[in-house]
Amino acid sequence: MTNVKDMLATYPADLGDIDRDKLTRCIEECIACAQTCTACADACLSESMVGELTKCIRTNADCADICTTTAAVLSRHTGYDANITRAIVQACATACKACADECESHAGMHEHCRICAEACRRCEQACNDLLATLG
Repeated sequence: MTNVKDMLATYPADLGDIDRDKLTRCIEECIACAQTCTACADACLSESMVGELTKCIRTNADCADICTTTAAVLSRHTGYDANITRAIVQACATACKACADECESHAGMHEHCRICAEACRRCEQACNDLLATLG
């Protein structure tokens, strides 16, 4: 996804001390994770044992929404507020961890849950990497 990097490079104002590579990776991982969680929730709804996947579906939906919001907030820099950015990135890391943990519990039976858990772990790591630079 070079669009994220390209868009950040064209931003007319100074982005400050933020690590552009970590910011880019975090936005990209959030977008990928949101898509994967949405698809995983839909796949869970198609499983014959859907009643046993209720928590997984809800966690997928929450994680997808939080990742989408995080990517949007990180993509905006006019009037940047470091406190809001830290809070949303921390919330995203927390949601991704919860979703990965839940999906991993079903990964042995459902390939879509295994794939989703991996995407969530990548996003969680990208969020934590960015948080480390935000102070």
